Amino acid sequence: MNRPVTQKRTGAIVATGAAVLSTLALVGIPTLLEATEEPVYQVVHRYGKFEVRLYPGYTVAEIVVPGPAGDAGNQAFPILAGYIFGKNKGARKFAMTAPVTQEAAPVKFPMTAPVTQVEAPGGFRVQFVLPKGVSVADAPEPLDARVQLRGVPPSRVAVIRFSGFWSEANYEEHLATLRDALKAASLTPSGEPVYSRYNPPFTPWFMRRNEIWLRVGEGQ
Repeated sequence: MNRPVTQKRTGAIVATGAAVLSTLALVGIPTLLEATEEPVYQVVHRYGKFEVRLYPGYTVAEIVVPGPAGDAGNQAFPILAGYIFGKNKGARKFAMTAPVTQEAAPVKFPMTAPVTQVEAPGGFRVQFVLPKGVSVADAPEPLDARVQLRGVPPSRVAVIRFSGFWSEANYEEHLATLRDALKAASLTPSGEPVYSRYNPPFTPWFMRRNEIWLRVGEGQ
């Protein structure tokens, strides 16, 4: 679980407010409140304000939307959630009888967390993580050509966790804290920051789990 960009904002899956909730409800799509699975990871080191995690590879369904940052989630959620909950070419299963007649049926996946967003050429890339064990090779083909499937290679990331609603000030404050803490720990980040969120839009601010990920090198 997007934009030409004139400002450098990595962040915001702002899937907030009634717009997203009503869209998902109308098409019968569960929200992240029902998301129970997330990619497995190993914490390789804990620092005062952040931790370094090692993620094995996993598979995502993703879409790039034009934004702006505050609208990226609203644009991407219904499309990606549609794929997760059946707008795809179903995998064929054959019964051990004869004769066998079969039609491909849409495959539905359980909702997973987090939903991630990162700045990309042309906008922002929003990703839904597919359940464990689903690969690009065996995931059903999206019916919407805008949805792409991609395998994310193993990665080592520095992660800072925080609560609160999305705001640029909140995001920039914690990104700066993470960068300063990495510098103090003599760790060098690379690539664009990734904003990850784990909760549905109506979750109270103090219960929200937000994270910013920055990739760090193997020996760090």
